[in-house]
Amino acid sequence: MKNFQPVPVIVMLLFTTVVIAQDSTPIPLGNRQLYRIDPQSPHGLQEIFQPTGKPFPFVSAHRGGAQKGFPENCIATFEHTLDHSYAILEIDPRYTQDGEVVIHHDPTLERTTTGKGAIKDFTLEKLKQLRLKDTQGNITSFQIPTLNEVIDWARGKTVLVLDQKDVPALERVKAITQLKAEAYVLLIVMNFKDAQACHALNPNVMMEVMIPTLEKAKQFDQMGVPWRDVVAFVGHTPPEDRELYAYIHAKGASCMIGTSRNLDRRILSGEVSDMKQIEGD
Repeated sequence: MKNFQPVPVIVMLLFTTVVIAQDSTPIPLGNRQLYRIDPQSPHGLQEIFQPTGKPFPFVSAHRGGAQKGFPENCIATFEHTLDHSYAILEIDPRYTQDGEVVIHHDPTLERTTTGKGAIKDFTLEKLKQLRLKDTQGNITSFQIPTLNEVIDWARGKTVLVLDQKDVPALERVKAITQLKAEAYVLLIVMNFKDAQACHALNPNVMMEVMIPTLEKAKQFDQMGVPWRDVVAFVGHTPPEDRELYAYIHAKGASCMIGTSRNLDRRILSGEVSDMKQIEGD
């Protein structure tokens, strides 16, 4: 497989089709070949996200790329996504009653599992007895994974993006550090102060930071966090200010644009039947 080059703008989709890689050869899993992204080092991860000026999309699988038969935030789903394409995976950590961290989007269990109630009211042992539901509500044989299980699985296969949910930024940095996963796990942080604190705790951890305006970009530039450690999330609707993109690229960072709340919904609802109808939106 060819080594794709990093790009200036990242697009985040519910299910991915293309992504770039430092080491992009398929990796066998039993009789299957997974499309692999393996940055191999924190510096390699930084290189993947460096802008080059080439309009090549870097796409992220929202909650891992769930679909019929494959629940969101599920290792089997992650592997199914990598069966078809290079992809990075956005996932959602949450605390259990006994202080473990599992991967699950909702604070409650009903929508995506056979359980009822809040995640925080169940021990890990109890949660492991439940089974995940797919996007159509069908019960599968899959369990809720822990953060440690997913990070261990992802090593040498792909890049993980850890959303916040109820696990604070510094706790996620500690988990990445403990598992020596700086080369392939980055985290979403909610504000500039959190980004500053995370960098101080572990300067090798990359972060996705909300930077929706030129004013915010200039403010972030004063925080002392190197731009090489940052992917700038500029919004779910692409900002029209071209100076924002130019400023961020000049600083050495790429921009991410979310589609899960707009373009993806138009496709999933049936409003759009052909991707060509939304090209350029």
